[in-house]
Amino acid sequence: MPHIKNALIRYRIIDRCLRNKFRQYPSKNDLREACEDALFGSIDGEHICDSTIEKDLFAMRVEHDAPIKYSKAERGYYYDDPDYSINEIPLTDDEREAIAFASKTLLQFKDSDVFKQFGSAIEKIADKVAVSETDGGEEFIQFESIQSHGGSEFLPILLGAIKERATIQMEYQKFNEEIESRIIHPLLLKQFRNRWYLISFEPKKEAYRTFALDRIDDISIQKEKFDRPKDFDPDNFFKHAFGITSGDKPVRIVIRASEVASYYLDTLPLHQSQKRLGEFENGFRFELLLVPTEEFYRELMSYSGAIAVEEPINIQEELKNRANRILKGTTQN
Repeated sequence: MPHIKNALIRYRIIDRCLRNKFRQYPSKNDLREACEDALFGSIDGEHICDSTIEKDLFAMRVEHDAPIKYSKAERGYYYDDPDYSINEIPLTDDEREAIAFASKTLLQFKDSDVFKQFGSAIEKIADKVAVSETDGGEEFIQFESIQSHGGSEFLPILLGAIKERATIQMEYQKFNEEIESRIIHPLLLKQFRNRWYLISFEPKKEAYRTFALDRIDDISIQKEKFDRPKDFDPDNFFKHAFGITSGDKPVRIVIRASEVASYYLDTLPLHQSQKRLGEFENGFRFELLLVPTEEFYRELMSYSGAIAVEEPINIQEELKNRANRILKGTTQN
């Protein structure tokens, strides 16, 4: 079975290489190195040889009708049909078993530092696979329904541009504004509340910019490559952020939560900087170090009267103003 699983994984890797717009016409050696690197972390040919790739290409043509051709001019392989993808083919029993095996393996590492930020996503995948393996299981379990906000179709091309450090030109439309052409250096993709955002550097304005993918109308890859800014650190860029707003100086915030709300905050912290300071008569006090963004205010308001801000005063006043507008039935200008 491991042999079959490895073959199925290699097919997907070869498929991805053949559809890579940034590195077209991969050679047999390119395909071998990509497969060996993904499966074994090396490219020296110890685990995968050229004949294995030849058999894989043949199997993909015969078993999956893959339109794989060889270009003598480019000295590499390509899909005769640019819209073809092996991912569109229904999964076989072996492939479903391979996915189940992979999900269980991935689940073992969900608490490691590398995968912590994806912990909930990994658990969702594992749960979904586990239920699918049980006949009729989906009739008795409902998973959280994720509504698509658009823009996810740009994820592959943006991820490729980030990896290849390729400048992109995109048509972007802010709310209630005209579509504007922007030339940017893509740096990082971030998801927040089921929406995807692109963090980039805009040379024209010499500043970092965040763009919502559902506001992008079109993207084109430019020939120019760029060097990543030396001061950009993906791990720390959102260290003090709540949501997708970053760059401002963090503020020490002390909140007081009711007993029930405190239990929620203990199990699902508002922010990674959250610390419990101690008890008071009806609950607990917590300290946060973050940038008070619009998303943060909305999160606090969602707890209604179960959370109160002790400091700083300006955040207290902002929450009071918002509460008064709710009582008066008015909105902010």
